[in-house]
Amino acid sequence: MRDFTNFDMLRAAAGTEIGTSDWITVDQERIDRFAAATDDDQWIHVDTERAASGPYGCTIAHGFLTLSLLAPIIQQVMTVSGARMALNYGLGKTRFITPVPVGSRVRGTVVLTSVTDIPGGVQVARTVTITTEGAQRPACVADSLARYLV
Repeated sequence: MRDFTNFDMLRAAAGTEIGTSDWITVDQERIDRFAAATDDDQWIHVDTERAASGPYGCTIAHGFLTLSLLAPIIQQVMTVSGARMALNYGLGKTRFITPVPVGSRVRGTVVLTSVTDIPGGVQVARTVTITTEGAQRPACVADSLARYLV
């Protein structure tokens, strides 16, 4: 975990890799909870019997479930204790490159892309690459924007 106690530390780290999270298991219970929370119960995610004969041989995580893991990944990799508050400001380019099969473990690597001054704080752009254990290509690459305020 890397803690930024002031915005100058953030600015100095722009353009560098901040770190990689621990592994997160994406089991069927997590997939089912996400489906229930989002009303997205497409069979490829929740119907284990039908998915067994589908294109991946099992259920897969929702792309947006994989994307939602940015929150715990970033929180595990970095904090900005020098800020009074943090706000999720949105996403830039986001791609779901390969599916995440049920039972997989994923982790994310965070690169601090840029730090821009804004009134009352800074806006931080981070590129997060989520990889699946044993996979050749990333599951997701997303540009995440946050604002840290004093």
